[in-house]
Amino acid sequence: MDPTDQQNAVLRPSRPLRRLHSIVIGPEGLRPGWSACLFFLFWYLLSDVLEILFYPWLRGYPASPLAPAAGAAAELMQFLALLGATFLMARIERRPLLAYGYRGHARTLLLFSGLAWGFIALSALVFSLWKLGYLALDGPALHGAPALRDAALWAGVFLFGALFEESFLRGYPQFTLTRALGFWWGALLLSAAFGFGHHFNSGESTMGVIAAGAIGLVFCLSLWYTGSLWWAVGFHCAWDWSESYFYGTADSGLIVQGHLFREHPAGPVLWSGGATGPEGSVLILPLIVIMAFLMHLWWGRRVRSPFAGAGWRPMRPAAPIPPPTMDTRPQSFFHRR
Repeated sequence: MDPTDQQNAVLRPSRPLRRLHSIVIGPEGLRPGWSACLFFLFWYLLSDVLEILFYPWLRGYPASPLAPAAGAAAELMQFLALLGATFLMARIERRPLLAYGYRGHARTLLLFSGLAWGFIALSALVFSLWKLGYLALDGPALHGAPALRDAALWAGVFLFGALFEESFLRGYPQFTLTRALGFWWGALLLSAAFGFGHHFNSGESTMGVIAAGAIGLVFCLSLWYTGSLWWAVGFHCAWDWSESYFYGTADSGLIVQGHLFREHPAGPVLWSGGATGPEGSVLILPLIVIMAFLMHLWWGRRVRSPFAGAGWRPMRPAAPIPPPTMDTRPQSFFHRR
């Protein structure tokens, strides 16, 4: 055998190695299934490490009523672990850290409009429960400086909570499942996981689990239209803050320390939500439908989804990802396979 052929034979990978390589690496790099597994593995390991570091502040978590310090430690710990996992996957896949739902234009406008609509939507639900006699408001529980202090503390807690939950379920995993399955298949799977995760909350009900999954789909709808998670982060933060701090209701069965108003549910649990809070009331379902309809009216005819063409079919990321332009329409990170 020619010496050159002998050298090539040594350097050429064997058939089993080539087969293994093709299973792990596709035409666009690491295959989506392996990407998702690595992401959740990184998050799990980082969470374990950070839990040791944050342990002094996590004692008693998630006891109800929840103290601001314990809530802040838990949400910050989870967010940092998530941020680390996303950073590692962005390095592996050679993409910007913000590529998974945090790029684009009008980010500040989307965040603050989400904050406004989150407060309005929760207030509409509480008002409906109150007018129908399923919720009794017992007056203010805080005044003056303590009210302002706790308002700011809980705003910070729920902002980190919203960043974590939106990034964990509609950030990197949503973009990866869009590569593998298509946007809406990924949205259905992750929203179902979002709802099922609420099943483990103390005081959660079947209606609360269904509502959480449906709200997850609303957040996915905002991502579909805007290509960004900023609106969903704002809405999620304001909804939880209004529910837990402002109105003082239970949030998936959890009560917080230091809330502005006192209240108690009244009447049948299916309508009042009972110990679950407003999210456990059947009245949340028409509210979710109305929100989705309003989003369609506002965005549906004004923008072209950056995931267009990837609704129900797999897509792959464009390489390299173009930087944002001055075009006000959402910019696509994907092109057809």
